[in-house]
Amino acid sequence: MSQKKKKTAPGTIAKNKSAHFNYALSDKIEAGLKLEGWEVKSLRKGKANIVGAHVFIKNGEAFVSGMIIEPLAQHCSYIPAEPTRIRKLLLKTREIAHLAGAVDRDGYTLVPNSVYWKKGWAKMSFSLGKGKNDRDKRQDDKSREWQRQQARVMKNG
Repeated sequence: MSQKKKKTAPGTIAKNKSAHFNYALSDKIEAGLKLEGWEVKSLRKGKANIVGAHVFIKNGEAFVSGMIIEPLAQHCSYIPAEPTRIRKLLLKTREIAHLAGAVDRDGYTLVPNSVYWKKGWAKMSFSLGKGKNDRDKRQDDKSREWQRQQARVMKNG
């Protein structure tokens, strides 16, 4: 028997589930990815991982680092495949300026949430986030458990 894959939204390639646990996320931004041909083919097969990735701004441009796209087995040998290369994000200048200000002034971090297809284009969703400490994480766990208990009582009740 084969194992069932977890259901994700249609078009979703990769998700960063630990982002919501480790960061208090606020603004959600969508950006295009500048990719090579072999990377697009690998994304079509779903071979991407963004768990350890982060977004940074340098010289007025946005980049994502730590995103892993595994090359396919039938990848051509004359183009070297670099799975962890730094990829450029396609954003407007005004959006980049807003993000750079939030990161510099307010101490936010740019955290990738997901990579997905939108009208045939590869897009990345990321958010402005502030790191949570252990106390905040415990409080989230308590409130989540309390919500579950309330749902059980209302269901049985």
